[in-house]
Amino acid sequence: MPSTTPRPPPTENLPEILTATTKDGIKFGKELRRKDFMFDEKYRNLNHGSFGTYPRSVRDALRSFQDQAEARPDDFIRYKYPHLLDESREAIAKILNAPTPEIVFVPNATTGVNTILRSLVYEEGDYILYFAPIYGSCEKTVAYLTETTPVKAVKIEYVHPVEDDYLITIFTQKVEQISASGRGCVKIALFDTVCSNPGVRFPFEKLVAVCKKLNIYSVLDGAHGVGNIELDLRALDADFFVSNCHKWLHTPRGCAVLHIPTRNQPLIRSTLPTSHGFIPHGLTNVVNPLPPSKILKSSFVTAFEFVGTIDNAPYLCIPAAVKFRERLGGEKMVREYCQALAIHGTKRVAEMLGTKVLENEKATLMRCPMVNVLLPLDPHKMEGIAAETGIGKGAVGMEVRNWIAQTLVSEYATFMAPMFYGGRWWVRLSGQVYLEMEDFEWAGSVLREVCGRAERGDWARGKSLL
Repeated sequence: MPSTTPRPPPTENLPEILTATTKDGIKFGKELRRKDFMFDEKYRNLNHGSFGTYPRSVRDALRSFQDQAEARPDDFIRYKYPHLLDESREAIAKILNAPTPEIVFVPNATTGVNTILRSLVYEEGDYILYFAPIYGSCEKTVAYLTETTPVKAVKIEYVHPVEDDYLITIFTQKVEQISASGRGCVKIALFDTVCSNPGVRFPFEKLVAVCKKLNIYSVLDGAHGVGNIELDLRALDADFFVSNCHKWLHTPRGCAVLHIPTRNQPLIRSTLPTSHGFIPHGLTNVVNPLPPSKILKSSFVTAFEFVGTIDNAPYLCIPAAVKFRERLGGEKMVREYCQALAIHGTKRVAEMLGTKVLENEKATLMRCPMVNVLLPLDPHKMEGIAAETGIGKGAVGMEVRNWIAQTLVSEYATFMAPMFYGGRWWVRLSGQVYLEMEDFEWAGSVLREVCGRAERGDWARGKSLL
């Protein structure tokens, strides 16, 4: 643990939102954390972005649905579950400003991206275009498709920080280059709302608009989307959109919303895995294991109602999560608190470390509750330590990163997402309603101590990767 107790930062320059309380008078931060969340009292979760969490009230809803399923399995799964699922679809549709018939659920954003990309039909000359910060599983999905279908892929390489307009320019140029080459054209563009590593907001609204002009399908990976940033899917009008609810909307894992406009639903012929909703060529109807609905539903919605026997209770917890967030003050208040805390908290950490946050000149990267701070580690010094201990130069980046991650968990009862990016070490911090400025002060002290240990070579002791 840090050797000294950090002094709370001055509050005169902090926005008023950071003094927020719930409608029943509970202060955001440690007070809310103790009352509503289930963390170990000794654990500080500064990495909400990776796996999220949910409060006790949502836990109670989850267990209630699970108990009902065990008490009367067929009654609940066949007859009650579809109606509860519709309620969740309606609740999330209101938050996203999307038509309910265009909303279904999948376990996570990775499944959603796979469902979309694997459903589309590719021909020779088709390209998938994506950007360097793509989530790893999505990039491997694209790689798999290039091995099993005629589609080709092009990755737009760059390193943050860059300006939004630069990304639009290089995207447009790459599309034009592929077209001018005579080898084919871009069929799909895959990009994020908020990237994972580094955690920065992406200019997805502008890119969706560009895709429309260029007649390219926009596939939007909103893993860090709903509950994180304001989203209006009617106005955005992306061709395909998926967003985890369990990361930022306080639902249990795994729960993700898949939005596909009516115009594109015929393109998604199969769920993942292929299940009862698939209609082979030559047939005209869906044989659904669930009883016929009393309300008219499309074959798209019906297909995703029952894909296979898993615990779908997390899907049903959307209304409970919305109710919890309404008690906090509503979606806007939650987003504004988390973003303000991430920005001011991480700036304070950077000040304590004598480094900087990852931001561009127009300050667009930090318009979300995940912010990155540079760690005060000299790459040349780390390479020197590696050389002295027999560790290969190429392994240094990930070796230091992995040691920091493990040390934070095992010795400091916390996690902050470290990364080796652009030749330097960074850490991604998350703003969340159960955190406050004091938590970021504490994080700064921890990181200062851990970086000091790294500079002394603690990460290299007992290792040889030659």
